[in-house]
Amino acid sequence: MRNVTVKTGEGKFGQSIHVGPHELTGDELPEVGGDDRGPDPFELVLAGLGTCTSMTIKVYADRKAWPLASVEVEVSGEKRDGSFLAKRSIRLVGDLTDEQRTRLLDIANKCPVHKMLTGKIEIESSLV
Repeated sequence: MRNVTVKTGEGKFGQSIHVGPHELTGDELPEVGGDDRGPDPFELVLAGLGTCTSMTIKVYADRKAWPLASVEVEVSGEKRDGSFLAKRSIRLVGDLTDEQRTRLLDIANKCPVHKMLTGKIEIESSLV
């Protein structure tokens, strides 16, 4: 897994995010003082969950040679009294049986990012 480097960017909250050759921008919404130049940190986490979910479902269906044409994952989230609720809606396009669709929903819950977010997470921090 490549390292992620984040540096202060433009504006009050803007951040420049680097992952290998890729550059993204993180920010906050105007309602909280940001310039909305990119997703906020929670949206970036939700994007990771949605991306991993779609990939995992597609790879599984391809391996089984199931007629899955595409996957669309919509993820939203809300903060609740010290916890966070992520809501994930999955649209499967293709001539799938009910049994295949049920199995693919089960597979969605096995994506590595889902497992990470619902498992034990440890964070080690240091100054350099």
